[in-house]
Amino acid sequence: FTTQAGITLSMSRVGKCIDNAPIESFFGHFKTESYHLKKYKTYEELVADVESYIQFYNTQRYQNPLGIQESGCLISFII
Repeated sequence: FTTQAGITLSMSRVGKCIDNAPIESFFGHFKTESYHLKKYKTYEELVADVESYIQFYNTQRYQNPLGIQESGCLISFII
């Protein structure tokens, strides 16, 4: 089905497993911090939660290696 629909199952280049590390990290955090804590009644609830978590992850979630609270502050942190 996926091949016929033109969907690529891999998120990395051939032979470059490190390409997948950022998305694997994101999904690991999402599952631990959101998905496994809830029971979704509908697919739409799941989609809304994923969208909400992406917004939270990109703007508010503590980014430990950077030592800053909001990843949106990255530019001011670097300058």
